[in-house]
Amino acid sequence: MVHLIQATFAMPNSPFSFLRSALQLVTDPSAQDNAFKQMDQALKFISTEVQANRPNPSDNLPTAVKSGLLSSEEKTLVAGLMRVNHVGEVCAQALYQAQAQATNNPALKEVFIEAAKDEADHLAWTGQRLSELGAQPSVLNPVWYAGAYGLGWVAGKMGDATSLGFLAETEKQVEAHLTTHLKKLPAQDHASRAIVEQMRLEEAGHGHHAAQLGGTPPALPVRLAMRFMSKIMTTVAQRI
Repeated sequence: MVHLIQATFAMPNSPFSFLRSALQLVTDPSAQDNAFKQMDQALKFISTEVQANRPNPSDNLPTAVKSGLLSSEEKTLVAGLMRVNHVGEVCAQALYQAQAQATNNPALKEVFIEAAKDEADHLAWTGQRLSELGAQPSVLNPVWYAGAYGLGWVAGKMGDATSLGFLAETEKQVEAHLTTHLKKLPAQDHASRAIVEQMRLEEAGHGHHAAQLGGTPPALPVRLAMRFMSKIMTTVAQRI
């Protein structure tokens, strides 16, 4: 019986994996260091400290074109949409960071880390656009980050195929969401449109890659729940 309990506890995807991780955090100095590193990253991602590694897609636009001729109502609309996209990138960072921490597969961990670099650029680009519009990021970013990190951790602990499937479905929904934003953005807002279009292409690439790596599509109830939670987030973030 004792051996059975020990074996169950040691299984990487068992219900006890969460307890094992918590125990490790308490007793292992390296795990504690990693936890502090994760908290430091979280503070960076929910603040305005993120710097892009690649040029903003709108940087090459002439100033007159980049600023556009937006009415007050259009500027409010664009600011709301870009705030939602910024929140989406905050959540993407949380998901990727959590999934990278949760997997025991070094190769897959590297996949998540590399994808997070693209998402960090998206986060910086949307933050820059908000600043150009004179708008602020969502005041609830800490809440969005914490919730997404928790979801990513749970998905990661359910196994690599489930984690990849969750990622693929998330990116599929994000791609659809960004396509909708492109239809809503004013035609003359070339700066926002350039950013969103580049993000859309890269999110689709992340989703396809996750599927090719063997991601198992989530069950229909899970997909519907993800859409419902996304709707709540986008509705709230557009305002605050």
